[in-house]
Amino acid sequence: MGLIGLLFKDPMAFVLVSVPLLYSIIIHELAHGWVAFKMGDPTAKWLGRLSLNPLKHLDPIGTIMLFVFGFGWAKPVPVNFNNLRDERKGLIFVSAAGITANIILAFCSFLLLRFFVPSPFGVMSTVLFYFAQINIMLASFNLIPIPPLDGSKILMGFLSRRAQYSFERIEPYGMFIIIGLLYIGALNPLIVFFRQGILSIIGILLP
Repeated sequence: MGLIGLLFKDPMAFVLVSVPLLYSIIIHELAHGWVAFKMGDPTAKWLGRLSLNPLKHLDPIGTIMLFVFGFGWAKPVPVNFNNLRDERKGLIFVSAAGITANIILAFCSFLLLRFFVPSPFGVMSTVLFYFAQINIMLASFNLIPIPPLDGSKILMGFLSRRAQYSFERIEPYGMFIIIGLLYIGALNPLIVFFRQGILSIIGILLP
């Protein structure tokens, strides 16, 4: 049974994790905007997207997907890459920011978990465990190199202009491709690969 299935099986855990779950994708998007701002693009700041207010970020379909499948998205933070001091590096760093934020949240959850296990705080342990796993899944999902996911933009940062243009042409159909591949399970091996890689990194930092 998958993680989301376990959450539905444990209603208390689902209720307790709901808010941290939503903020996982909000912080993901906020990280994109913050790094873009630091690298010279104030677009997200001007539009009020450097905020923890859920109404500024949540996408209805992406939120439903998050709760049903464990993979979801928020409204993308607008970034004008032409404003960045180094457009190619900016593309890589801004795109990687959300994934990095989710990995940091997972790391912090595992770190805090050490203080609550074993302990009488069973509910807190459950919340931290699920919160860590959710952030690992979000990071793994966003590493998929299919537009408009972050993994595709990180990859584009290393490609020629011509190859970047080819990727950009796929983007309008990207989410349909991703949902279809998720439905038939074709992306599962790639997600598992990324998940194991993230867990290995966290394991090195938190032996």
